[in-house]
Amino acid sequence: MDAKRSSAADRVPDHLLAWYDVAARDLPWRARPGEVADPYRVWLSEVMLQQTTVATVRPRFAAWAARWPDVASLAAADEADVMAAWAGLGYYARARNLVKAARAVVADHGGAFPRTETALRALPGLGAYTAASVAAIAFGEPAVVVDANVERVVARLFAIETPLPAARPAIRAAAATITPRVRAGDFAQGMMDLGATICTNRRPRCLLCPIRVDCSAHAQGIQERLPAKAAKRAKPQRHGTIFWLEHDGRVLLVRRPDKGLLGGMRAFPTGPWSDEPPGLAEAPVAAEWRWRPERVAHGFTHFDLDLALAIAEPARLANDVAGEWWPIDDLESAGLPTLFAKAARAIIDPVSRSSA
Repeated sequence: MDAKRSSAADRVPDHLLAWYDVAARDLPWRARPGEVADPYRVWLSEVMLQQTTVATVRPRFAAWAARWPDVASLAAADEADVMAAWAGLGYYARARNLVKAARAVVADHGGAFPRTETALRALPGLGAYTAASVAAIAFGEPAVVVDANVERVVARLFAIETPLPAARPAIRAAAATITPRVRAGDFAQGMMDLGATICTNRRPRCLLCPIRVDCSAHAQGIQERLPAKAAKRAKPQRHGTIFWLEHDGRVLLVRRPDKGLLGGMRAFPTGPWSDEPPGLAEAPVAAEWRWRPERVAHGFTHFDLDLALAIAEPARLANDVAGEWWPIDDLESAGLPTLFAKAARAIIDPVSRSSA
């Protein structure tokens, strides 16, 4: 370890923890001073917060915890109910893995979360970050926790100029040099809070930072351009059709395949998502489909999607139509993913912006 990193390892944990003791955010999943962290709440919050903001997660976490307050209740839950409750939080495989992991905790660990990072990694859906977070925050293990906020703090602290994502191994190695063996969970949460409130992506408030004396980027005046990011590649454009089949005040919903995007979720029938508009390909029934002028745009991680809307209201329906008929007035309770909720708003309220 070079002299700079050695001095940072000595000072940063003390300075950060002193700051955290007075400036920690009050979050509903966090243990208050003197309380023991609940590993279920820690795990649930970390999964919910992936690619989602704290402001969005707060009310969703509260509703979830009221419905499934512990790992046993979640393990006993119907997966369809869980998927519906997850609607709008994105990355729906995480919801399926929540149920699988809860059932594994109950079946294989007697309802108690394993305490080590290695054992936690063996649970369905717990990657390196989530396992480290639960191990550190819930059990005080000296695990190295690096989320996007911590990534930014460490990149600036050590002036790591390699662009992301290539910089991640170096950032994690640097984070390991300052992770203390005592109060590792508080340190991890303190780093998260620092990145969220002071060492922000734009206009970091360096004068308020408790560790700026050790920050190489601040010393060089380059903090606002770190962490560097590789140029984004343009995402491919795909096209599809959403089919709104309405009958007697109800609309047809189907279950998407378990594997793939939005797997296991209730949705409107769609045709293929392809490079060219597919028209009425794979319509759920033969009917007099009419095109709506509204369109729905949605961005996924690896591609952008543009969807046309086709509607039909046949007087009679064949008995073999696959799916479930859902009351249009109660569509909110179906737990539709954001993409299909946009389509519903566009059809029910044409004045609304379908891409909003």
